Order: sequence, then C-alpha cells, then structure tokens
Amino acid sequence: MKTFGGPAILLDRSDINTDEIIPAKYLTEITKVALKPHLLEDLLLDGKPFDSQSPAMQQARVVITRANFGCGSSREHAVWAFEVNDINIVIAESFARIFRQNMFNCGILAIELPAADIEQIFKMRGELTIEVDLDKTEMTTRSSDPAQAPITCSFQMNPFDRDLVAAGGWLAYADKKF
Repeated sequence: MKTFGGPAILLDRSDINTDEIIPAKYLTEITKVALKPHLLEDLLLDGKPFDSQSPAMQQARVVITRANFGCGSSREHAVWAFEVNDINIVIAESFARIFRQNMFNCGILAIELPAADIEQIFKMRGELTIEVDLDKTEMTTRSSDPAQAPITCSFQMNPFDRDLVAAGGWLAYADKKF
C-alpha cells in the first residue's frame, strides 16, 4: 500500500483554480515531467506571487488550503503537476468535483476537512508534517515547535476511492483487479 504524508505547505486562500495550479500555456507539454517546474507559478496569495521554487515548496509532500480547491477547468494536467512534484496529499475544506476525482484516479489523496479543523491547522506554529492512516481515515498534523500539540482529524472517504488511492491510482488499481 502507498504511504501518505510528509512536510506540508500552507496556501491560505480559497478558490485556487486549475490555471493557477498549472498555467494553460503548459498544456501542450507531452510529458508530466515537463510540468514539474511550473506547479503553482501563477498563484497569488494576498495579492503577491507565491514562491513556487522556495525550499519549503520543493520539500512539500502535502498542500493544505481552503475551500473550492481545483475549481476552473477539469484539466488532468493540474493533478499531474502535483504528482510529478511528489505531492501525495491535498487537504482542503472542499474540492471541485472533477479535480478531486482526478486526484484519486492518479493516486493522490484529497482530504476534505471542516473549516474549523483547517483553521486550527493554519494556526499551528512551526514547520508542519502530516501523517495519514488511510485504514482509519485519520490524519495527524505535527509541528516542529515542541510546545505545539499534534492535531488529529478524521476524514470521510468512500471505500472505492480509498482503494484507488491505496493502489496508487486507477491504472494500478485496474492492474490488480483485472
């Protein structure tokens, strides 16, 4: 079974769309690897460009954000850009429906949490690390600040999507089942 978790990066904004995840000018690329350096390059946070090449972003395996993540067009390239950058979890209050399913199909975990849980995570100090127990549908957020207590949250996931993600995506799932 695939493992999920690692260092997290916080994107404190709702309605991050697929054009901000991977700009449309890169949709002509023929490999996923070609998308790698362009993940989130057009993202604005508080009106300022996000540093998509920062060391924290390069080390991140988890993205934590607000509501309606992945809205806009249904392009699969946006999920591929996360996949090729080794992002294995996105945590948000909500996702655009097609984007969320594309994540599961590619073996990336989309975790929806209530706004209060997301807010509690955003208030944590220090560098954050996420650990997920897919069987228990629980995730724990830990801080590098020893004074900061870990936060454990439960999340909902239907069994089929859990099986897709655990297998590593739709193709790996199909290989095992058919």
